[in-house]
Amino acid sequence: MLVAVVVLVLAAGAFVGLDAAGHVPGALFDDPRSEPTATTSPSLAPSVAGPVLTPATGGGGNVPGVAAKLLADPALGGDIGAYVVDVATGDVVLDRDAAGARAPASVAKLATAAAALVALGPEARLETRTVAGAQPGEVVLVGGGDTTLTARAATTAYPRPATLAELADATAAALRVRGVVDVTVRVDDSLFPGPSVSPDWQPGYVGAGVVSPVSALSLDGGRLRPGLAKRSRDPAVTAGEQLARLLRDRGISVRGQISRATAPPDAEALGAVSSPEISSLVESMLDKSDNDLAESLIRLVASSRDQPATFDGGTAAVADVLTELAVPTDGLALLDGSGLSRGSRVAPETLGALLALAAGDGADPRLRPLVTGLPVAAFSGTLADRFGPGAGRGGAGVVRAKTGTLTGVASLAGVVVGGDGSPPGQSRLLAFALMTDDVPAAKALAARIALDRIAAALAGPDG
Repeated sequence: MLVAVVVLVLAAGAFVGLDAAGHVPGALFDDPRSEPTATTSPSLAPSVAGPVLTPATGGGGNVPGVAAKLLADPALGGDIGAYVVDVATGDVVLDRDAAGARAPASVAKLATAAAALVALGPEARLETRTVAGAQPGEVVLVGGGDTTLTARAATTAYPRPATLAELADATAAALRVRGVVDVTVRVDDSLFPGPSVSPDWQPGYVGAGVVSPVSALSLDGGRLRPGLAKRSRDPAVTAGEQLARLLRDRGISVRGQISRATAPPDAEALGAVSSPEISSLVESMLDKSDNDLAESLIRLVASSRDQPATFDGGTAAVADVLTELAVPTDGLALLDGSGLSRGSRVAPETLGALLALAAGDGADPRLRPLVTGLPVAAFSGTLADRFGPGAGRGGAGVVRAKTGTLTGVASLAGVVVGGDGSPPGQSRLLAFALMTDDVPAAKALAARIALDRIAAALAGPDG
């Protein structure tokens, strides 16, 4: 099985970094709270020519039937929904109340990811810039929605994020050319008008390592410093303070406090840095279940579709994109881009159909990162510590899936090579979505194991 894992990942093009996860007392999350280390490579390459998982020979038996029996695990509660579809043929091989919408938790990020890839385009980049303000000696730091902008002076992470140090270098050089050595720093985060915190999020989510206040200008996902779980209550001002410090280090005097100002429409450019491509951002978001990046992307999708860059505008824009893709949206009711809102509703059929659309031979190439960004079972991202002995080990290296976990909610949606294809003795690529929002108290871990076993069973009778 180790060979299978290595072959799968090398075929995709790059290794995926692993993250340690923390939890807020009283709530369960599948998203890591710490940043990747300097040697981390947190994303699979987006340039995959065919289906990401190529069906291989082997297997046999009534795999969907075995998976269906596993749905009776009491740890999953009484409201489990399941949808499994043959990617090549479109045949539905397992449907357990698949049209019934449920609280998705972080599998909602699949919808956010698809909308970003379609509405923004896989090759688009997010720009953070500095411009001359309306007042003499005023430097305005303008956010473009890039939550991956980092305060690290240098990084070897893949994909390589934009650094504030590079922006400070360019800004200081431009100021010296103009003979300006004494400035005030202002911040412009007006691209996202607010609110910055959803009323549907549980108390304690913001600032405690789960999510930052949503801002068009932030460093390291709003963290007070790289690698720290604790978040800033005002990410834009924190970013401005960091820029001021960097400018001082480069011989520019900075006076006064950091405050907000809107950059003039015809402002003179001083410096700019760009994020990795949207395709890479989407892969990283899915691999690490990055809440901050998800909330930024959904607002950028809204803006691109002439919607307000808010929670409501973003979720409406995502629904429009899914409709354009002809993905079933019955019961769809998103309240955010990350899946933290417990009132959101998504049907397993919606997610399964979306993944099948992204994984097929004739798939829209814009959607390919939706699959290549999925964590690999027992190897990467939020699946790094799952699919072990006694918990669906047969799916290790074969299942690729997005996780979703909140208190009372467990979900798993992805792709897997199924072992009962036609003709006999061959396999087929399956897209699946498994969801329950009725997990009994104290059964969270058991529910995750149950979902892993079902996904592993889809891989074949030995799963």
